[in-house]
Amino acid sequence: MCRLIVSISLAVCSASCGASADRTTPNSLIVSAASSLTPVLEPVSAAFERSSGVKVELNLASSSTLAAQLIAGAPVDLFISADQAQMNRVAAEGLIRVASRVDLLANQLVVIAPLDTTFRMSSPEGLGELAGRIALADPVAVPAGVYARTYLESVGVWGQLQTRLIPTRNVRAALTTIEAGEADAGIVYRTDMLSSDRVTEVFTVPIPDGPDIRYPAAITTGSADPGLAEQLLTYLRGPEAGARFQDAGFIVPVTEE
Repeated sequence: MCRLIVSISLAVCSASCGASADRTTPNSLIVSAASSLTPVLEPVSAAFERSSGVKVELNLASSSTLAAQLIAGAPVDLFISADQAQMNRVAAEGLIRVASRVDLLANQLVVIAPLDTTFRMSSPEGLGELAGRIALADPVAVPAGVYARTYLESVGVWGQLQTRLIPTRNVRAALTTIEAGEADAGIVYRTDMLSSDRVTEVFTVPIPDGPDIRYPAAITTGSADPGLAEQLLTYLRGPEAGARFQDAGFIVPVTEE
């Protein structure tokens, strides 16, 4: 079973002390991935472990947090971001193998609300009619929040919503806030909505109208075993993992041969 890393702060400390080349578990990989991948990446990684015998340790957080960890020296073999900006950020530091970079998945935004809501909207302008609070990931630093802000700005409602926003540390935290009834609505990825039975869809942002939400993946230059990391990345782009991603609501880009 893949091991979930709750915090990688100790690993950063170890790396800064020159211990990043040492792995406590041989034949293993550390994957830092956007938190919106949590529901599907855990079973996909477990399936890879069973088929390959390679142990996968998942470090799941907002992409901006993961990028900061990587820049600080955290041991990571494969980085999967929820946007190009954070991948570009680590690429600028020379921390990824540029030739390995691929767009692994795509997603789209939805407006959701607690199950007992009476709120309805047929257009994005409808958010302006909601008197309550709106949860979303940090609109300055976290990809899901940045995407949401960009979209709301494009349709002209961002300014009137700012005083009612509840920013959260990542998109999964925004989902949890809405599930708990602590917000009247929220903006998350479609895949987050599909992973929960405690929220309802209010509005789906049409893909042509919304931001281009891509999940780039790349092997790091500091990988302890780039060959194993490439094996995992190939698996993630393959048909077995692709079917699981699609079942979870992700869009799998067509791979050019």
